Amino acid sequence: MHPKHPMNLVVLDMAGTTVADGGLVERAFTAAAERLGEDPATMIDHVRATMGESKISVFRHLLGGDESRARQANLAFEEAYGELVSGGLVTPVPGAAEAIATLRDQGRTVVLTTGFARVTQDALLDALGWRDLVELTLCPADAGGRGRPYPDLVLAALLRTGAVDDVRRVVVAGDTSYDMLSGSRAGAGIVAGVLTGAHGETALKEHGATHVLASIAELPSLVTESETEA
Repeated sequence: MHPKHPMNLVVLDMAGTTVADGGLVERAFTAAAERLGEDPATMIDHVRATMGESKISVFRHLLGGDESRARQANLAFEEAYGELVSGGLVTPVPGAAEAIATLRDQGRTVVLTTGFARVTQDALLDALGWRDLVELTLCPADAGGRGRPYPDLVLAALLRTGAVDDVRRVVVAGDTSYDMLSGSRAGAGIVAGVLTGAHGETALKEHGATHVLASIAELPSLVTESETEA
């Protein structure tokens, strides 16, 4: 029996949600700040609070809107993160690849999104062997330049795939407050927070989570149950 309103588009965050990076984002920010002669200790609280946001936007804020230095810092960050990824320091969140396979077997289109630049996203995909895992991967540049907390990545996934005809049939999952804001602003029917990354249950719910899961491994059953209830 097919559900009357299938949730056939699933938009997933990467670092902290499907990818366990072990704090590499903070390490790469620290390296980038040091390369620019900045004190990373003055930046780290903002970095943690804005996990999930486009990295260039974070640097614009931290560097007082100095576009040249923000771009320089972002490049240094991407290089540092890429070096850490290439060093074999990332792994899938346990059960993530299996959950994605299950979602696809259920007939759903799965899209992986990130606040990283394309070069960094590709490095992650290559390190994990995930190039063929999903139908589409998106970074902020693929959605007009604005990353989370804007809804653009989720809406770009909808427009690019045409997988559903209603934003309420979209599922969004992520580990940060900005992931939740992005999903709720896009009108997604399910905005699931996971507890494998940056932010806890309270922050996720305050920013729009409709559900909070221990990990992405629980998502396929949640989606199926939600369709049954609908």
